[in-house]
Amino acid sequence: MDKGKITQLFIKVCILLLFAAAITFVGIKYAPQIIYLATNPSDLKSLLASYGSTGIVIFILIQIIQVIIAFLPGDVTQLAGGYIYGTILGTLYSTIGITLGSVIVFFTARFLGYSLLNLFISKELFEKFSFLMNSPKSEMAMFIIFLIPGMPKDFLSYIAGITPIKPMTFFVITSVARFPALFVSTYIGANLQQGNLTAVIIATAISCILLVAGFLMKERILTFLHGNNSKKVDNL
Repeated sequence: MDKGKITQLFIKVCILLLFAAAITFVGIKYAPQIIYLATNPSDLKSLLASYGSTGIVIFILIQIIQVIIAFLPGDVTQLAGGYIYGTILGTLYSTIGITLGSVIVFFTARFLGYSLLNLFISKELFEKFSFLMNSPKSEMAMFIIFLIPGMPKDFLSYIAGITPIKPMTFFVITSVARFPALFVSTYIGANLQQGNLTAVIIATAISCILLVAGFLMKERILTFLHGNNSKKVDNL
C-alpha cells in the first residue's frame, strides 16, 4: 500500500472515530430527553415555543438527529411534529429534517466505505440488504423497501451510501417513499392535539394494520427483491 492510500485510510479512520464518538455522546446525553419530549408532545411544544421562531430550527435538528442516530423512534417525533405544528407544517418540517439527516448519513457512508461502516453496522443487516450493493439497478427495490412499514429506514440510509445509486436519485426515493407514513404520523399528531379522537383511532388502526402487514410480509418481500435484483446483476 502506497503512502497516499495509507494517509487516506488514516483520515477515514479518524473521521469514523469522530463520527462514532459524536453519535455516542449525543445518544447518551440527549437521546433520553428527545425520546421523553417526543412521547410528551405538550412538553416539547412548550419548550419549542420558549425559543420563538428558532423552535422550528430546533425541531428540524431533532429530526436530523433521529436519522443519524438510527435507533431513535422517528415515528414518534413525526407525530410530535403534527401535534405542535399541524399536519401541513409538521409534515414539511419533518421532511426537511429527515432529508437533511439522510444527506448527512448518505455522504458519510459513501466517504467511509463498506470496510469501515462494517465496524458499527451489524453483519446480519449488511447481508440482508447486500443485493442493493451488488446491483446497479436497485432503485425500485430501494423505493419499495423505504415504502414498507417496519423497515430499518435510517440504517438503510447508511447502506444506501455504499450502493451504486446516484445521490439525487436516493434523496428523491427516500423523500417520496417515506412521505405516506410520515404524513399519517403527522396527521395523527395534529388530530390528537385537536381532540379529534375518531380521526386518531381510524388513522392509528390503518397504520397498525399496515405495520403488522409489513412486518409479516417483510422477509418474503426482501427475498423476492433479492432474487429479482440478483437476476439483473447476472444479466448485465
